Amino acid sequence: MSRKPEKTPEQDKQKRKRKKKTKQTITRAVTHIRLIEANVGKLAALDKLMAVYLPLCQQYVTWFSRAERVPDRYTDPVFESDLSERLHRVAIQQAAGIAKSFRTNRQAAYDAYLENLADDAAAKAEALASGKPLDMERKEPEWHEWNLPELRVPCIQANANVVVVEKSEDTTFDYWLRISTLDKGNPLRVPVKLASYHKQALGGRTLNGSTTLHKRNGVWWLTLSCDEDVPLQTATSAPCVGVDVGIVNFLTTSTGKQYGTFHGKLARRQKRDREKRRRKAKLRACLKKKGVENLPSTSSATGQRLSRHVRQEINRAVNLLLEEHPDARIIYEDLSVASMRFKARSMNAYLYASNLAHIPEQLAWATAKRGRAAHTVKAAYSSQECSRCHFVDRTNRANQQTFCCGVCGYRDHADHNASVNLARRYRDAELSACQKKEQIKALLLRRHEVWKQVHRLTVVEPPVQLGLRARSETSTDVG
Repeated sequence: MSRKPEKTPEQDKQKRKRKKKTKQTITRAVTHIRLIEANVGKLAALDKLMAVYLPLCQQYVTWFSRAERVPDRYTDPVFESDLSERLHRVAIQQAAGIAKSFRTNRQAAYDAYLENLADDAAAKAEALASGKPLDMERKEPEWHEWNLPELRVPCIQANANVVVVEKSEDTTFDYWLRISTLDKGNPLRVPVKLASYHKQALGGRTLNGSTTLHKRNGVWWLTLSCDEDVPLQTATSAPCVGVDVGIVNFLTTSTGKQYGTFHGKLARRQKRDREKRRRKAKLRACLKKKGVENLPSTSSATGQRLSRHVRQEINRAVNLLLEEHPDARIIYEDLSVASMRFKARSMNAYLYASNLAHIPEQLAWATAKRGRAAHTVKAAYSSQECSRCHFVDRTNRANQQTFCCGVCGYRDHADHNASVNLARRYRDAELSACQKKEQIKALLLRRHEVWKQVHRLTVVEPPVQLGLRARSETSTDVG
């Protein structure tokens, strides 16, 4: 089986640098194309192909997920299969992408667990040194091993080697799909008819070689894609606007504006939907105990509608932000939602329903299609760092919305303070070079010490610290 020649890192870096200077390429997907024009025999052949392809892809997903090295899309075949070499390669590439995402998310969650474990140990040591009892509600972090990815939906993420999209010569259909099958030399030809909104989305653009075929509820669907080069419109000297992502306010900028919220109507809908799911889960457990085979599903149409509504509100907030900051460079945090966990199940359900991971994705997509510049920066301690003196401590967050520095007394909205920190971290080479959260915290504390030396005549110490100093001086005098 042939392998793609690998480029040197220097060649790859130069190519990306040339592309970033003038333009950026975005990929537009045209989804929900139903293959309803194909006859029963062609669909049966497609089902037969998927019956061999999906187990092979699952084998490689499991193998890549358990391997020590990074998944390689061009690795040599390991498992036997009746598929052709090209289909086998497509299965390997699809499995490598799934396994790479799984390993990245799992590693991020494990790193967050280690950081929480270190914070817990530091809190215990501090409580032991001060003689104060540890918070009874504080629980030691626990690590729960992730389950390996399981492919449940039949799906082929194909390229032009196995699925070719051909323009139809007659007016009956728009395209023909030439799909490689188990019968070598006899490809399957499936007609494709586009709806009016599909034609409008394509808009005369040229399709690329990437296609996706998947089956849901007994129906085959097709996804086409096309590349578009968008010229960069943001000037080099454009001002940087930091954007903090949250649940209470979807977006908070360093200019002091807030966009969108999950509180209110969406939160009430989420609460009703969760109660409905819990009732259905109890009913399902009861029926299963009685031996009923056909059990009701715990999913609900209201939950799906809520998810779509939340994404719609997020999209509206992102569009409004970009409209009100037309000439700015957007700086937002490199958020890892997979590692976020709360102690209470209700809060975890609340976090999941808020669809927080969709916000950075929508920011990246909305800026890219407009030719706007957007960059991610490290989010570590951005919510705990004081934007005035760089002091980092968890107690700076008095509550969810209020930030109050324990040294200089600076008070601000917590999200606005975080967005100001994010905006400053752009082009901060020293902070970008830090690999771990401990290094970032140490750097910020060093900057805090420098700030104290510069402003030593104007620092107003909090009353708590003054009280501690007065007691220490009194005890010294008595001794």
